[in-house]
Amino acid sequence: MASMVFYFGEGKAQGNQGMKQLLGGKGANLAEMTNLGLPVPPGFTVTTEVCTHYYKNGKTYPSDLEAKVNEGIQRVEKAVGSRFADPENPLLLSVRSGASVSMPGMMDTILNLGLNDQTVKGLVNQSKDERFALDAYRRFIQMYGDVVMEVSPHLFEGVLETSRRKRGVESDSDLQVEDLKAIVNEFKTLIVRETGKTFPSDPKEQLWGAIGAVFGSWMSARAVSYRRIHKMSEEWGTAVNLQAMVFGNMGDDSATGVAFTRDPSTGEKKFFGEFLKNAQGEDVVAGIRTPQPINRESAHDKSLLSMQELMPKEYEQLVTVYQQLEKHYRDMQDIEFTVQKGKLYMLQTRTGKRTASAAVRIAVDMVREGLISSDEAILRVSPLQVEQLLHPRLDPRVEKRVIAKGLPASPGAASGEVVFSSEEAENVNKLNRPCVLVRHETSPEDISGMDAAKGVLTALGGMTSHAAVVARGMGKPCVAGCGSISIDYKKQQFTVASVTVKRGEMITIDGASGEVILGYIPTINSQLDQYFTEFMKWVDERRTMGVRANAETPNDAKVARQFGAEGVGLTRTEHMFFEETRITAVREMILSETKAQREAALLKIFPMQKDDFVAIFREMKGLPVTIRLLDPPLHEFLPRTSGELEVLASSLNSTVDMLQEKVKTLHEFNPMLGHRGCRLGVSYPEIYSMQVRAIMEAACKLVKEEDFKIEPEIMIPFIMTLEEYRLLKGEIVKTCEAVLKTQNVDIVYRVGTMIEVPRAALIADQLASEADFFSFGTNDLTQMTMGLSRDDAGSFLPRYLEKGLFRQDPFVTLDQDGVGQLIRIACERGRASNPKIKIGICGEHGGDTATIEFCHRLGFNYVSCSPFRVPVARLAAAQATLKHSPLA
Repeated sequence: MASMVFYFGEGKAQGNQGMKQLLGGKGANLAEMTNLGLPVPPGFTVTTEVCTHYYKNGKTYPSDLEAKVNEGIQRVEKAVGSRFADPENPLLLSVRSGASVSMPGMMDTILNLGLNDQTVKGLVNQSKDERFALDAYRRFIQMYGDVVMEVSPHLFEGVLETSRRKRGVESDSDLQVEDLKAIVNEFKTLIVRETGKTFPSDPKEQLWGAIGAVFGSWMSARAVSYRRIHKMSEEWGTAVNLQAMVFGNMGDDSATGVAFTRDPSTGEKKFFGEFLKNAQGEDVVAGIRTPQPINRESAHDKSLLSMQELMPKEYEQLVTVYQQLEKHYRDMQDIEFTVQKGKLYMLQTRTGKRTASAAVRIAVDMVREGLISSDEAILRVSPLQVEQLLHPRLDPRVEKRVIAKGLPASPGAASGEVVFSSEEAENVNKLNRPCVLVRHETSPEDISGMDAAKGVLTALGGMTSHAAVVARGMGKPCVAGCGSISIDYKKQQFTVASVTVKRGEMITIDGASGEVILGYIPTINSQLDQYFTEFMKWVDERRTMGVRANAETPNDAKVARQFGAEGVGLTRTEHMFFEETRITAVREMILSETKAQREAALLKIFPMQKDDFVAIFREMKGLPVTIRLLDPPLHEFLPRTSGELEVLASSLNSTVDMLQEKVKTLHEFNPMLGHRGCRLGVSYPEIYSMQVRAIMEAACKLVKEEDFKIEPEIMIPFIMTLEEYRLLKGEIVKTCEAVLKTQNVDIVYRVGTMIEVPRAALIADQLASEADFFSFGTNDLTQMTMGLSRDDAGSFLPRYLEKGLFRQDPFVTLDQDGVGQLIRIACERGRASNPKIKIGICGEHGGDTATIEFCHRLGFNYVSCSPFRVPVARLAAAQATLKHSPLA
């Protein structure tokens, strides 16, 4: 650490905005504003490297830090003309945290540091206001006692409440000098009682206590959780900013406030903010007084006078400053300011938080204004913000009672009455009443109930559980893995803590936050306006990787195309089998004793499959459609009730007992590694033959009758050997050619494989010699590579994430170090064998931003994701193009 302390003041600073990793965001921007000549109170920043040293060395400081801090204080003393700890003319300090990435409200701040029984008299001399000085003193003791000495803030508030009651007033600002003197003494007594220690009167002891508290807050529970949620490294550390105090509570010519250089809710180009006269900064944040608008445009309550009207000179100064800051930073700024005795001071500027719609509008407007390029605009909007735009969200103005929290498995929000079965969901939906399907976990048989419900809540499962995957594909909100709810199907209710929710009662789920809320909360529909359209046009001009959708129904395909999908990257044909009109025929096929019986059952399924493919091809006219042949284990289709067995027994001219025996023989201990995927095609070639014939006849029908251009891509799942692939491809090609000959149609079709078994990745060169394309099924590839069951890992994965054993859920963001290396090997070996091979990804990771960037770097042709994530993937692909060039 060549330099541990960076000074700013008097128009010059040792740092600048490019030093955020070292000075933190706050410190870097304080330095930058100083260099711009803005009125910033002088101070200095202790770097993030000191924080790192502090934790790596048993919470101790570098040996020469104290001398560097003393030098910084001396420079501040010289700049302001007062001295630290001087009882006649005291310098008071603010001590604030500042990480390299904004963590609002996560770490600690201390104001008015340096006050004691002697220096408070000096503050009286400076301000000529004893009440102000005593109020500053009690604020300091309260804040220091809370942050440094860890006394509950409620205890301090209790003393204040008692004092207000005695005086008969509602606000602390109405307390008199004698009240404040008594409060100061009571606060000190409270600290001794709670901690066994006296409040430190030595300003130097106060200083180091405050610095230690700020560094300590870096590892507070809330800060650790924030970093985990936002994927921030704990190694970054926080800086500490020590700055001369300025006071917004020195009378009616003083004020404090927060403002945004544009409206953070709408993105409209207007100065927006709030302020309080005669107040200190924490009064605005705490909301203990109703803030006033800084101008008439910001006023929700037109009866409140604005800063523009009450302090016109200072307001005009602030306007000049905000315009300078926005032009300099070329982005919307969130600024904090104080006016002390008619003089404006700038305390902070940072990139302002904004809603998703505001983010897009601001980016587009700034391109139009010539502030930024369209490439910069693309990088300014996060894929998460685009996702938020596509789904209804809860009205933020409505209060809500959150009773539980699970995984935010599928974004959007929905309210409805609680139902516990698919049948009930369908019945309620027929009555035009909204419902939320609540299950331990969903299975393919719940598909109709999920379709009927407005949203899905499960007690079990993870981000890639059946409920999560299907809900995302449907564009329905889903909260999964909500382990705190206990479901009692018999009583038709679920409980969480002391709350019991019965069937028919109303709940709301927020798939973006994972919250389960009691009662009805209205939602706001997102609007995809002209700004979004223009923004996405730039996105598509920049990206080099294609974006397709996973779609099983014509509606899925239609929605995907509306959202900009360039084809279908995965049609899971098994999802077409679960409708009530089809499941019986599928079960007949599975439980048949002879090939003739199976073929008879398949004949019933064939026209249904063909109609499905016709409809999907029609929606995707002119675009490629990848269809995966039957993949899941047969047990997922088996009958579960005696009634279902009776229906089948009649159809197959068998008995219930015989069928029960057959079901037992099909039982597998580990079905996900059992008789599934291409293994079904090897055992029962007639299944794949029927599906391929349905695909090709559907394509031929549209080419002949409607002059369509169609590119069917037939994908064989779960391949592990070249011999498997050759056998099945041979049968597929034979069926395709027979159909084309019969139909007298010429169609280019492709046959490829889904790489989801680690061995397939390792022999990709062999497979590529025969395959037209690869598509990585990363759900299964992750399970088998990491030895994790995505359906069971929810019981321990959260602990792994909390402890930092995983940085991200490997079923949400691809494990690039492990699974990713298998993919890299497969790409390299596959291209070496077949340079023209097309490569994509169709697992749930296909919609994840970090995974999309990884796929871009490996030179993928496309990613495929659920329809509602297509715009998200388009943006992520464009951002990857701007950040990287392909490695391959």
